[in-house]
Amino acid sequence: MCQLFAHQPQRNYQSQTRSLRIGGHSTSIRLEMAFWDTLEEIAGKEDMSLAKFLTRLHTEVLEHCGEVPNFASLLRCSCLIYRSKVAAVPAHFLDGPAPRLVAAE
Repeated sequence: MCQLFAHQPQRNYQSQTRSLRIGGHSTSIRLEMAFWDTLEEIAGKEDMSLAKFLTRLHTEVLEHCGEVPNFASLLRCSCLIYRSKVAAVPAHFLDGPAPRLVAAE
């Protein structure tokens, strides 16, 4: 069982810090590359840049919860949710247009 985890590419768990602006404020987020790759994938499926997707997500969490105490953790959990949903979709459904994950503006 551990081979599945131990033999993954080291790049997956190397971390990278990225700087961005959210809500007019400069910030930096440090995540493992596997999470950055997943977030890029999600943003691409939503026809958004990564910065726009992260800003949209941050704004929606603020509207829903009133605060975002740990945005990096929220991003990691979002990636896990996305991966579990993608894994649950039969392959023949992925051939057509992907369902939207983010509500249209």
